[in-house]
Amino acid sequence: MARVLLAWIGKTDIKAASGDAAVGEGPLAQALVDRDFDHVVLLNNYREEEAALVERWLKKKTKASLVVRQEKLSSPTHYADIYRAVTAAVPWAVGEYGKKAKLTFHLSPGTPAMASIWIIVAKTRFEAELIESSKEAGVRTADVPFELAAEFIPEVIRRADEDLERLSGGLRPEEPKFGDILHRSDAMKRLVRRARQAAPYSAAILIEGESGTGKELLAAAIHKESPRQGMPLVTVNCGAIPKELVESQFFGHTKGAFTGAGADHAGYFEQAEGGTLFLDEVGELPLDAQVKLLRALQEKKVRRVGGKTDVPVDVRVIAATNRNLLDEVREGRFREDLYFRLAVLVLKVPPLREREGDVGLLLQRLLDKLNADMVAQSGVHKKLSAGARNILQQHHWPGNVRELEATLLRAFVWSKGPSIEESEAREALVGVPAAGAGQEVLGRPLGDGFRLADLLGDVARHYLARAMAEAQGNKTRAASLVGLSNYQTLKNWLEKYGVAE
Repeated sequence: MARVLLAWIGKTDIKAASGDAAVGEGPLAQALVDRDFDHVVLLNNYREEEAALVERWLKKKTKASLVVRQEKLSSPTHYADIYRAVTAAVPWAVGEYGKKAKLTFHLSPGTPAMASIWIIVAKTRFEAELIESSKEAGVRTADVPFELAAEFIPEVIRRADEDLERLSGGLRPEEPKFGDILHRSDAMKRLVRRARQAAPYSAAILIEGESGTGKELLAAAIHKESPRQGMPLVTVNCGAIPKELVESQFFGHTKGAFTGAGADHAGYFEQAEGGTLFLDEVGELPLDAQVKLLRALQEKKVRRVGGKTDVPVDVRVIAATNRNLLDEVREGRFREDLYFRLAVLVLKVPPLREREGDVGLLLQRLLDKLNADMVAQSGVHKKLSAGARNILQQHHWPGNVRELEATLLRAFVWSKGPSIEESEAREALVGVPAAGAGQEVLGRPLGDGFRLADLLGDVARHYLARAMAEAQGNKTRAASLVGLSNYQTLKNWLEKYGVAE
């Protein structure tokens, strides 16, 4: 009976084969030294030369035959691709080494998603021993105490990542890079899944979304989960660079290149060498700057102002904008060729009003952060009453997370006791700008906590506060502005809706 080991080649195995003593022998070599196998089938998603390096390294450790199958995955965390590769490799091994071959699947090399698929395949299609290894604990049989029904697997593979991780024993990334992006809504789950698929590649990404939706946070998470994670992430606010300094800031300058250039200066491209250059609000760049940026992206080299030679650069570019760049292209304010250079992969961050279920999570995270900051500054700690929480969760938040954070801070500061009450939350919302208010008021979804009385109250508070501000506190004038008959009627409305006089 042939003993066959199947496994993915992992990054640790490549490091071990390259002579990195810090990682030890790596999980594959550990398994081959600890246990006897007749044949080894390795699945590889890295470059072929890296696989060849690992193969040469392992041949020094075992007498087993080695076969490397090159697999093309859209992402090392894409479950469907991994499943297809594994369910092609295992039948091939059975056909090659016999139906009675004793199969072993190694869980440790590769990504958690790859480990998940080995477990699913072992529990549903091919009887196999599951092993795992570590530098500290050595090689051991993995205990996976559950069964799966094979007929559900095609559907399982189409589910979201978190469902597969749950079914495969709760395997999670060792360092979840997207943990700061708090969410539970389907819209954000889709976005994070897409971002994770994009992370391993060097293709340019364009992140679209309204102001305050967290585009910079998403860019940072992509960088941290990419192969460039150990290299710099350089963030550039394109709207804050004076037009005359764009070239110097992006490409650098030499000493004496212009008045005030007292020393050589590396530009943003050189600062981000090997890493990621995040161009925030790229739509703010003037047209002549767009030409120079496009040239740098096309040629992958820059020349410092005052310099005589080109400097090659290797950066991954992630751009972000709150504008519709295609509209900007049609209006002649943004170059079409630069747009298509930046928009290779496009991620659209949904506004908070489309993130059903996320406001409560964000409120708690922001309140925890506020309490930590305020306790350190003044010893003050507060909580949200149920009424205040409901008011804030039901608001439509046209200004997105940034507006939510500012409103919560306002309520925290102005509230009188240890708890932020409903009236104080309402007061914190007064004066909040309501972009597209007519459409948002009329277009809100029914059900799921919708209360007409609350909506009418929000509208009344908004216009009463505006009237009082515009009338500079003159109640007779304010009553006239909102169509109320007299001073006393206005006073009654102000009291009813908790608007300060």
